[in-house]
Amino acid sequence: MQAIRDTRSAPPPPRRKAGSRGAVRVQPAQPRQMPRLRLPSAGLQGIGRRLQQLLWPLLLVALGMGLYELGSRLMPLADRPIALISVEGDLQYIDGDAVQGVIEPYLQDSFLGIDLDGLHADLQAMPWVAQASVRRVWPDRLVIQLDEQLPVARWGDSALLNNEGKAFMPQNIGSFSELPRLSGPERAKRKVMRQYQQFSGLLRPQGMVVSSLELRDRGSWFLTTDDGMQLLLGRDNLVEKMQRFMTVEQLMLSDRRDLIARVDLRYSNGMAVAWREAATAETAGE
Repeated sequence: MQAIRDTRSAPPPPRRKAGSRGAVRVQPAQPRQMPRLRLPSAGLQGIGRRLQQLLWPLLLVALGMGLYELGSRLMPLADRPIALISVEGDLQYIDGDAVQGVIEPYLQDSFLGIDLDGLHADLQAMPWVAQASVRRVWPDRLVIQLDEQLPVARWGDSALLNNEGKAFMPQNIGSFSELPRLSGPERAKRKVMRQYQQFSGLLRPQGMVVSSLELRDRGSWFLTTDDGMQLLLGRDNLVEKMQRFMTVEQLMLSDRRDLIARVDLRYSNGMAVAWREAATAETAGE
């Protein structure tokens, strides 16, 4: 049998575009580059550096001269006589007339010309001044802050001690005779002050007040209370010995405290009590 092909269902052959036959692609024209010319850059850079080296000093000199000129014109406007001096601080012992006497020589200078370091040194040298500070307050005022010494004890008969153990020597030492008297080697002021503060803290709860404390050359400590009782403490274990005395005094001696003349605590495990002459005479009469 002969096969019959149905041509109706077959797709038609593709058609070629008329324009694609023999087409040639044209490339756009590239811009033409001009040849580069090399300049002698090294020489120009060297000239630039030299100009900078020459110009910077000139600019700095010109700037300095301008600032100097500006300052010289503004100085008369800013500097003026001191119009007010304020002295601040809780002052009890510092004499106001003495402070004024220290300040007066400096009032001849202007606000900016006054020697603040010199004024501070002169104020700090005053016996009752513990700390001094001086500062300017614009436009024509000085503020002086004075911190006063706090007398805690006498050092022998020639000086007073503050709470840090530093000695100072005011003229009116005789008016502080009620303060406790501390004594010892000159280099031991702070050590004696610390020991005094420790003993005072231990004895105060039992109503006893330290009236004198002495550190002798060999290192022995001698304490006297305000009622005349002497305590011989030796050189070491001071707190332990003091606590032993307070225990015995509270248990056995509190009602006869005014009869005790001296307590020797230099023993390792005990102490010796010496009675006043009145107590000895009373005992003999019985």
